[in-house]
Amino acid sequence: MGMWIVHIPSVEHRAGISHAVLGWLLLLLGAGAFVGMQIVGPLTDRFGARTVVPLSAALCSVTLFLPGLATHAWSLGSALLLLGFGNGCLDVSMNAHAVQVERDYRRPVMSAFHATFSLGGVLASLVGARTLAWGWHPAASLGAAALLSLAAAALAAPALLPTAGSPAPASPATDGAAPARRTTPRRIWLLAVLALMIMLCEGVANDWSALHLRTVLDAPAATAALAYGAFATAMTVGRLLADRAAGRLGPAAVLRYGAATAAAGLTAAALSPWIPLALAGWAVFGAGLSGCVPQLFSAAGHADPDNAGTNVSRVAGLGYLGMLAGPAVIGPLTRFAPLNLTLLLPVACCLVAAATAGILRTRPTTTLPGDVGAAA
Repeated sequence: MGMWIVHIPSVEHRAGISHAVLGWLLLLLGAGAFVGMQIVGPLTDRFGARTVVPLSAALCSVTLFLPGLATHAWSLGSALLLLGFGNGCLDVSMNAHAVQVERDYRRPVMSAFHATFSLGGVLASLVGARTLAWGWHPAASLGAAALLSLAAAALAAPALLPTAGSPAPASPATDGAAPARRTTPRRIWLLAVLALMIMLCEGVANDWSALHLRTVLDAPAATAALAYGAFATAMTVGRLLADRAAGRLGPAAVLRYGAATAAAGLTAAALSPWIPLALAGWAVFGAGLSGCVPQLFSAAGHADPDNAGTNVSRVAGLGYLGMLAGPAVIGPLTRFAPLNLTLLLPVACCLVAAATAGILRTRPTTTLPGDVGAAA
């Protein structure tokens, strides 16, 4: 995904489309991801992550090659729809497997997985910048990344965990009858709404942090770019440390204090008249958010081990919609208020998440040693 993001400008130029058209086409990427998430969640529960993750990884890798070949808006839109679908399938299935690893590992490790995702983005930015400097065709660099990803998926597949347990035998009273359709518990939907709020904040940082410094504080372009760099770096470091905090304090405390810290950081950035303080605020914002989403994904997966994939798909799906909606909402709001004041919307989302973090105190079906601090 990082390689795709790095090549957006060159792919846009090759396809001969405007920024406005690209914005609409990116919605197809999100739509494909959402559909993939909802489809693959139940499939992961039925066939196991060990089967679904390699297939999803292969699909995501192959579809990465397609945007580099696009020469028209319609071909790019089709490519992004397929890439989003593959990404959505992999996102849910690998998080469901991470829940299984965490359960067997007997302590929180979900944030570490999300940290490696962030590190992958950093690596992609470095590699992509190098291939662009060498003048590689987008299809060549994306194709090389696709081949490397296929190789990584093939090497990792044998090490994935088998599905734990086996289906319970049917009782005489229900033998031969169609199994009852499970409904998603209310708690899972509440976790999904919180994921939407937190990932909306991440989406705002991704698209508006640099623009905030550039347009509000009149920072030079190079300095403005540091806003997102500060956010992303702090988020990566925070995710590397969040598992230890979750083990000591419990997931509810990580969400509560993390979201509150994020709110304070973004408020400082939005209201600051000084560039250094704004950069520090974006960094604090990233550090605060870093451990929040992993706690929500982990709670959804552990709520019911037999339906971990489906539950994760609900939380990840709404969260992904929030990440797409965040940047889209801020734009229209700037017609009515200055950009820095519109950033108070994600601040409000963080405060709501902090106030409702107690939902993570509810005991899942399978507990982890770190859960002893959940009442903190």
